[in-house]
This record gives sequence, structure tokens and C-alpha cells, in this order.
Amino acid sequence: MMYQLTFDQENQKRIHAVETSFGPAGKALSQLGRVLIGQGQLMKQSRRGPQPKVFFLFNDVLVYGSIILKGHWHKNQQIILLEDIQLEDLEDGVKMKNQWLIRTPRKSFFVAAASYEEKRSWIEHMEDCRFRLLQSGNRRPGSTFAVTWIPDQAATICMRCYNKFTVTQRRHHCRKCGFVVCSSCSKKRAVVRHIHTTKRLRVCCMCHLSLLSIGETGLDEDGVEGSSEEEEAEEQVEDHDTNKWMDSQMDPWSIYIYLKPEHVRPSSIQHSDMG
Repeated sequence: MMYQLTFDQENQKRIHAVETSFGPAGKALSQLGRVLIGQGQLMKQSRRGPQPKVFFLFNDVLVYGSIILKGHWHKNQQIILLEDIQLEDLEDGVKMKNQWLIRTPRKSFFVAAASYEEKRSWIEHMEDCRFRLLQSGNRRPGSTFAVTWIPDQAATICMRCYNKFTVTQRRHHCRKCGFVVCSSCSKKRAVVRHIHTTKRLRVCCMCHLSLLSIGETGLDEDGVEGSSEEEEAEEQVEDHDTNKWMDSQMDPWSIYIYLKPEHVRPSSIQHSDMG
């Protein structure tokens, strides 16, 4: 009984610390039965290059965000349900090491750990938590996943009309295929249901035609010249150092910390052992 009380108190302190680190803009994370499993820093590939992000693995969700002050303050909190996650292990490239792909319905992205051991720990613990969650019978696994965006630096021309990108000819991403396209080729908007069930998102001309051909609803036939403020904010990313993606030496504090070997409360463990 005392061990369970200590476990609950320590767990709540850790979760409260994570909540506090995101400031008032962050969402509440304390929830009955939620356990913080591990935390650490990973390099996340964004549209304009790799960026260090802080990740927190709970027994039911994965939370990540941008780093303002190392180990203390974070922003841009993102919460992903573990049942909606699909992981794909990737071989090391010439320069990119210890990477894997995280697929979700709303967004899919590559991440990399500081070492192979950390990578295996992240993957194994995420898959184990997801398995336990689905075994409980209260959650259903995701079946449709977003494509990974092609990084900005991988395209010097529009991948639809082949016009060259310039200071005035900006890059945009189609939310359905992930291609880098110009504004002229991405005027249309459509509902991409696995990303958002009602919101019209930027799509390229080819994907718009494809959605029309299958009779998809929620299409914007007239097109939109500009972007919404929300969409513009989504496409903006922070400054980054691309060399960090290739550098396997991360700050010592960023090492993955496995906080609790059990993913359930002590009382549950004892009960299952006795049964």
C-alpha cells in the first residue's frame, strides 16, 4: 500500500513538471491511470530540416514539443494517442543514424536518437505501451496515416508544374501527397478526412482532381489564393542547425530516461501476479 502511494505521488510530480514546462499554452496532462514512462530528446525532421524536440512517453499518449530552455521550458505541445501510432524502423543512411518513422493520421515524421540503444528503447517501449493499450479492449488502432512531407531543401522546383522556387515563389506542401508545390498549384482546398474531418486543407491540383474523381465531398472548387493564418503558422518552423541531424553526440541531459519499468500501477502488478 505504501509502495503504491509513493508510486502515485512520484508519478503525479513528474506529470505536473511536464505540464508546467509547457506553460499556460500547454494542455493538461494529469489523468486517472496515466503514467509517465520515459522522456528524452530526439531530432525530428521538419519541412525545413531537422530540429531537436523533447518527447515524453506516457502509457497512453506521446507528447512532444519545441525546446526553449534545455530541460526546463518547452512550447508547441503536440499530443498523439498511442493507438493512432504506427512505427517503422529504418536502416542507417550514410549520414542519418538511428532513425525511424512515426506515422499518425494527422502527421507522419522521421525522428533520430543519439544512439542505437536509445532508438531501440524508444521503439520497444512505445510498441509495448501501445500493445497494452489495445489489449485493454477500450481502444481501436488507427488504420489511415498521413504521408511524410518532402523537406523543402529536397525540391528546387514545383513538383507539379516544375517552375523554379524563388523569394516570391514560395514553397507549400500538399496535405494529401506531401509534395512541395507552388501557390498556383495549391490553390484548391479539400477535406482530408484522416487529418481533419471538417477543415479544408491545402491540396495540390493533382490530388484535388483525384478527390473529385472518387466523388469526395468537402472540396473547394473556386480555389483560394492565400493561406489562412492558421495554415501559415503551421508552415512556419524555427531556426535550426542542419548539422545536428548528422551529429550523433547530443547533450548529456537529452539521453532517454526510462522512468518506470512497469507500465501499470503496483497494485495491478501484484494482483496479476497473485492471480
